[in-house]
Amino acid sequence: MQQPLKQLGLTQLEQALPTLFETARQEHWTYEQFFKRAIAAELEGRDRRAAARRMAAAHLPVVKTLEAFDFSFQPSLSERLLWELADLSFVQRATNVVFLGPPGTGKTHLSLALAVKALAAGYSALFTTLTQLAEALDTASYPGLVRQRLRRYSTPSVLIIDEVGYTKLSPGQAHHFFELVTPRYS
Repeated sequence: MQQPLKQLGLTQLEQALPTLFETARQEHWTYEQFFKRAIAAELEGRDRRAAARRMAAAHLPVVKTLEAFDFSFQPSLSERLLWELADLSFVQRATNVVFLGPPGTGKTHLSLALAVKALAAGYSALFTTLTQLAEALDTASYPGLVRQRLRRYSTPSVLIIDEVGYTKLSPGQAHHFFELVTPRYS
């Protein structure tokens, strides 16, 4: 049974079949019920694997949620506005979201929480610091590599650039940063 499932690319169904067989016997499923549950198991497994791949590719340093954010700690912050951002319409409209404030006010937490929401909704995301980004793009002697890295940072639906106020960019790094930001508006 395993080889035909692998040939068909039904790897998730292969894992779910023993449980499905047992449940079908116990609950006297019809062929139609069994088939629907088998297809659902394959799709759910694929969705889980895709979500895990998106999460790994995002390089989030930690997983944070809006539910875990202490809004009483930051009373000047509009909780309503943050929950509106959580509907992800800013992603669909390619709108920037900028969190400003001194260290320790929750900017990174909120950015990561919105990224987690986007990943759960099927969007791609990538986390980096401005220092990491500048170093990655600071390969002027290899223009092809610069283009490849610009694509890497341009592709995700949500790009989080953290610690922006802590890094001074060289003119070349500033140019590459501009090259990155400009296409994200289209």
